[in-house]
Amino acid sequence: MEKISWNDFQKVLIVAGTIMRVEDFPEARKPAYKIWADFGPYGELKTSAQFTRLYNKDDLIGRQIIGIINFSEKQIGPFRSQFLLSGFETPDGVVLASLERGVPNGTRLS
Repeated sequence: MEKISWNDFQKVLIVAGTIMRVEDFPEARKPAYKIWADFGPYGELKTSAQFTRLYNKDDLIGRQIIGIINFSEKQIGPFRSQFLLSGFETPDGVVLASLERGVPNGTRLS
């Protein structure tokens, strides 16, 4: 495991957001959703995420999530992903990383 410095960690913008909209993404190579999240002062950003095995679309709307919002945008088929939605890979599917208590959208992980 490579160690990083505190300064390296501070470069990664990890913030709370709320999922506002979810759509199917039939063009994706692996089953995925298109997801839009509100990150408060950072605005609404979109991503593609493979959470289809454990969550239906209605389960995700309104959930507060943890997003990494300062990676470069990534083209995924016809869709442009603007943030990374965090989760944990398991044999049953990806488990969404979420907050234990609500915080304002845009709150930075510390």
